[in-house]
Amino acid sequence: MRRFQLSGVSAVSALLVAAVASPCALADDSATTTKPVAPSVSDVLGSSGITLTGYVAASYYHSTGYNSFREFAVKHDTFQLDQAGLQIGYQPKQGFGGFVDVLAGEDARILNFSENGGDNTFNVRQAYVQYAFSSLTIIGGKFSTLAGYEVSSPVGNTNFSRSLLFYAEPLTHTGVRATWAATDTLSLMIGANNGWNTTSTSYGSKTLEVGAAFVPIKALTLNLAGYFGKEPSYDAQRDLIDFVGSYAITDDLTVAVSYDWGKQQQVAGNELKWNGVAAYVNYAINGQWRVSLRGEYVDDKDGFITGTSQRLKEGTLTFGYSPAKNFELRLEGRYDGSDQKTFLKSIHAGVAGNALEYDSNQSEFAIQGLYKF
Repeated sequence: MRRFQLSGVSAVSALLVAAVASPCALADDSATTTKPVAPSVSDVLGSSGITLTGYVAASYYHSTGYNSFREFAVKHDTFQLDQAGLQIGYQPKQGFGGFVDVLAGEDARILNFSENGGDNTFNVRQAYVQYAFSSLTIIGGKFSTLAGYEVSSPVGNTNFSRSLLFYAEPLTHTGVRATWAATDTLSLMIGANNGWNTTSTSYGSKTLEVGAAFVPIKALTLNLAGYFGKEPSYDAQRDLIDFVGSYAITDDLTVAVSYDWGKQQQVAGNELKWNGVAAYVNYAINGQWRVSLRGEYVDDKDGFITGTSQRLKEGTLTFGYSPAKNFELRLEGRYDGSDQKTFLKSIHAGVAGNALEYDSNQSEFAIQGLYKF
């Protein structure tokens, strides 16, 4: 270290020489030197291979009825925090990793109720460990379903409300799943879990999960998923086959279709069958505005989904406005109809109790703000 030290005389001489050579040197240095910018948390985590994302979604929802036969839309005429979500993961292409996805808000109540009948505004949607080697990745823990075009997080959807088909599909599973990237265009999935939205059970029978994702060209994605197993809550065999296809016609225009077929074999009684199809058109008008149109038809033949044998249809139109990169304001109008009067329209208090009035259709209006970070 001594070779980098100057004597007192040498230091003063060096300073005088520098000052004579450039009288403004000291002033220029102080004027041009900028304070170092501290790295952000995401930069620090990113350099370590850790991802951190999150979002906040809040809304106001109005409906002409009280029941909707769809997830995450059970209250109306109120402002509410839909979801505040946080995801953190370390998922290397080789070796061990993990992923945690938590959320809080009114939507968490729906997830908790579907999983354990609870009424908590906090939910661990996903939490699993993974091991990856070569083209195979194995995860174990709690994770989202393979079924469906829409997801429980608002970030992954183009509409505010969820579809009728989403109501008929599982949300989460607890078990193990293996994904094999067979080729650059084909991935195959297989797993075993406790069933639909079941975090733990002492029941011996498990549900088989199979799936395939095929991307023959960049613009086209085809997904097929199947769930086959005994549901401990009903002690019944439940099967579901789900297909989703999406095609990007242009960079601004995408179309998609989702189809479900399912049945539940009762221990005593007939099979409960259902099927349905939903179609989507998503168009980016410009850099700030977009529009999403959804139409669907569901045949709940034996009342498995809604509790009543009926044919349902719905149409939804959603406009998205993004004045800033990470924020979107969603405006939505929706109409639901049925061949039966199953939408609860009003409740009138009476001497003998509440009088319930039902209708065969229901309309809604919603506005949602979504911020992502």
